Amino acid sequence: QVQLVESGGGLVQVGDSLRLSCAASGDGISGYDMGWFRQAPGKEREFVAVIRATKTTHYADSVKGRCTISRDNVKNTVYLQMDTLKPEDTAVYYCAAGRPVLSSIRNSNMYYYWGQGTEVTVSS
Repeated sequence: QVQLVESGGGLVQVGDSLRLSCAASGDGISGYDMGWFRQAPGKEREFVAVIRATKTTHYADSVKGRCTISRDNVKNTVYLQMDTLKPEDTAVYYCAAGRPVLSSIRNSNMYYYWGQGTEVTVSS
């Protein structure tokens, strides 16, 4: 069992940066792929980024080049650095843990554990 708690969201301006954190408790995260997903109002939850247990990373095209995902297995924490924020980045951001196969890393159904989310609002 892994419990996840996100933090770091807030109200920012276009072009600003934010760093989201996801703190895990229970089992350690070292054996899990750790993903970030987001859900905007009225939209389905979508993949943002994942850092695999091997530390390889994958990003959604919409955030590639603007976001960096990282993990600290000692601190049991995953980070999402988001730069050059845009209004379309406004969403609730969720951290998730799982062991998806490579072809399914963008599928939220493949992740076992989820946090409660942290809200990001980008104002223009």
